[in-house]
Amino acid sequence: MVRSPPTTVTPLDDSQAVGPQVYRSLRERIIRTQLAPGSRMSEAETAVMYGTSRQPVREAFSRLADDGLVEIRPQRATLVTRISRTAVLEARFLREAIEADLARAAARQRNAAAVALLESLLQEQAAVPVSDPERFMPLDEAFHRAIGEAAGHAHAWQVIEGFKVHMDRVRFLALRRFPIEALIMQHRVVVDAIAARRPAAAERAMREHLNAIIADLPAIVLANPELFEEASSSTL
Repeated sequence: MVRSPPTTVTPLDDSQAVGPQVYRSLRERIIRTQLAPGSRMSEAETAVMYGTSRQPVREAFSRLADDGLVEIRPQRATLVTRISRTAVLEARFLREAIEADLARAAARQRNAAAVALLESLLQEQAAVPVSDPERFMPLDEAFHRAIGEAAGHAHAWQVIEGFKVHMDRVRFLALRRFPIEALIMQHRVVVDAIAARRPAAAERAMREHLNAIIADLPAIVLANPELFEEASSSTL
């Protein structure tokens, strides 16, 4: 059984509920593989790390289990789950279905302020050094969230965030081969279609972009078989 190395965490904000903060922090650490797949988590140790009682940690563990990120074994241990390729592919399918429609709707509305925001985000993305992909990730998130807002469906991104966590785990494993320039070019095609009020083109560009995001999945599985469920021989 793997134990992740000790790490420091951002202090909790006393003005906010503790449980959701612990949940968000642990979720991010799992996505970034700071808590590695297969590693053991302890309520008591986690409570000490965050300087809180065990109850909010227990609540956080329960939410992480609902996300499919941990497996709680009563009276035994809580383990970080290994990455399910099936969950990754299902998340990609659902995300494409929603975001393709959002891109189409954004192109139909063609809100000038929304297009200006997307252009601004593209400029920020272009300023990120290729050697620093972690800086690109939140800008990528902001870009996709902005398209939902441009379509008039801001809540849609919250729905997407709930299930795309499995894709995000793979994306962090792929940071060394993260194709920032290619992703920005794909974003550019989406924005140009939205700005030109070409709904079909915007939808098509978004579908192609989201399919490209996990194009490296087979290679990532082969490079990190111990992090995936049933990672040996089945077809991806």
